[in-house]
Amino acid sequence: MKGFFRYALIAVLLASAVIHPDTRTAEAKHPPGHSVKQLVNSMTLEEKIGQMLMPDFRNWKKKEDSSAKGLTEMNNEIAGIIQKYHLGGVILFAENVTGTEQTVRLTDGLQKASRGIPLFITIDQEGGIVTRLESGTNLPGNMAIGASKSAKNAYRSGNIIGKELAALGINVNFSPVLDVNNNPGNPVIGVRSYSSKPELAAGLGIQAMKGLQKENIAATAKHFPGHGDTSVDSHYGLPLVPHDQERLKRVELYPFKQAIDAGIDMIMTAHVQFPAIDDTTYKSKKDGQDIMVPATLSKKVMTDLLRKNLGFDGVVVTDALNMKAISDNFGREEAVVMAVKAGVDIALMPAEVTSLETEKNLANVYEALLKAVRQGNIPIEQINRSVERILSLKSKRGILDDNSSGSLQKKIKHALKTVGNHKHAKAEMKMAKEGVTVLKNDDRTLPFKPKKGDTILILAPYEDQTKAMSKTVRRIKKTAVVKEYQFAEKVFNQDVQKLIDEADYIVTGSYVVKNDPVVNDGVIDDTIQDSSKWATAFPRAAMLYAQAKQKKFALMSLRNPYDTANFEEAKAVIAVYGFKGYTNGRFRQPNIPAGVEVIFGKARPKGTLPVDIPSVTKPGNTLYEYGYGLNIKNGKPLKQEGLQ
Repeated sequence: MKGFFRYALIAVLLASAVIHPDTRTAEAKHPPGHSVKQLVNSMTLEEKIGQMLMPDFRNWKKKEDSSAKGLTEMNNEIAGIIQKYHLGGVILFAENVTGTEQTVRLTDGLQKASRGIPLFITIDQEGGIVTRLESGTNLPGNMAIGASKSAKNAYRSGNIIGKELAALGINVNFSPVLDVNNNPGNPVIGVRSYSSKPELAAGLGIQAMKGLQKENIAATAKHFPGHGDTSVDSHYGLPLVPHDQERLKRVELYPFKQAIDAGIDMIMTAHVQFPAIDDTTYKSKKDGQDIMVPATLSKKVMTDLLRKNLGFDGVVVTDALNMKAISDNFGREEAVVMAVKAGVDIALMPAEVTSLETEKNLANVYEALLKAVRQGNIPIEQINRSVERILSLKSKRGILDDNSSGSLQKKIKHALKTVGNHKHAKAEMKMAKEGVTVLKNDDRTLPFKPKKGDTILILAPYEDQTKAMSKTVRRIKKTAVVKEYQFAEKVFNQDVQKLIDEADYIVTGSYVVKNDPVVNDGVIDDTIQDSSKWATAFPRAAMLYAQAKQKKFALMSLRNPYDTANFEEAKAVIAVYGFKGYTNGRFRQPNIPAGVEVIFGKARPKGTLPVDIPSVTKPGNTLYEYGYGLNIKNGKPLKQEGLQ
């Protein structure tokens, strides 16, 4: 009977405190404080703990299946798990969102499985290289928007994503990324960051946040206190940021503080060590060595810094707890208990659950938290505050009345009109063109002006990239002969030389995550043809050979713009900040087509660097400074440094 009265209470609270879905706005107020408290007080401890767990069902193995497959349809097994553990939310991945109608049906099924309090249904839809939606608008990504310095572009990107997620039944986005990418060797952030300047990262991130919130999508700033100045990917190891507190306050923490003041809904933690804030050590379960506690598990970071010093009283969610920075060094149950003790509200991906056989992983985490509360290791008052934050956000963003927002067929019809529509595609291409940055254009090499019958050679690491380039070239230069060559893990040889000899124009894409050229006495050693160096060696060899043969050559940096330092001798260099090409009948990002249009004079680039580019041959020097970019028409530097 208690459950009946509780659900009746929810209905009463919704009727009295939540704006009707037809009239509510993104600024819908919290219900009166006592109402949420009343709901929390009506819940059992088991239900409260469930609200604080957010697993994924990325893959699922039914009894009749030989292996786990991407979960695209709701089933009774998962519904049972949601109900059994009173789950407060789930996170979706690309494996779960393979089509528009399919995704609406899945999210609808997930919500219907939650018989009491509706779920947070979350996703990482950052735009750019981190996108999950198969049929959604990918957008050029944060660093491309950083290159445009456009507040309008940042807001529009968030708003487009927000419209599409809302139409699909997804109510939380783990975005924007507020990491300040000031480490060129960062293997995991890179173009996911807006800039190396904290002011620009903050300004653009807040605009993206507002665009999401306008569609009632809960926005999440990540990865607190900052993952930008790291050289280790926390998916695989435990990074460390060594700076003192003054530097952290000035750089890493600045965007988060600004976002807090602007009304960010959630903050996601970073599995990164910050010894200036907390140098407490633990014994690693991996090798028994002493390791410093990462921010996710640190009370000094999560409670003292984030809650008390920065004044954040929204929802704190961990980054995925199955990442090796956590999973290799701390036990599954121990990590979840430590995170909650530290002050987080939601444990994201606390245990791998891919079948009923592996359900015990979630059960063990669930029981560990219950035990920690019952034994007094985690105060019940802290649990109540966390659940109150969670429910307050669900009310604020209209999630508590999710199940009353129309029929499934109406939802599908609306989603099909919204997700990946022509208007959104047009906007993303405009943003991409405005972000393209011309770094060199000696001798007015650009734009290319091929005549009828001229041969254009496209060189890029992977087929999807050459396809994206060649399809765009063929669209704008219908009379040209276009040839493609993919060079991933290959060495420059006579066959490639012949292709260059036969070409009139060469466009080469460079895709380098982290620079590793061989430099001897300040000169890049072009004699090195080690297959492990293909990412820099091959495009350099193509550049040097093509220019020696007096061919028109342009280098397009496809990912982190820092790799442009490998091509100082090139006459034409542009950065596009996005490497995804053409697959399954569609462009996965607009960046490569936008870059091709610039090279062939069909678009006028406006981008200026959102980061400094350090020299490869002169360590300690800057080759291209933040704010640098050329006007392709007159060859003069563009004047565009701050937020526009």
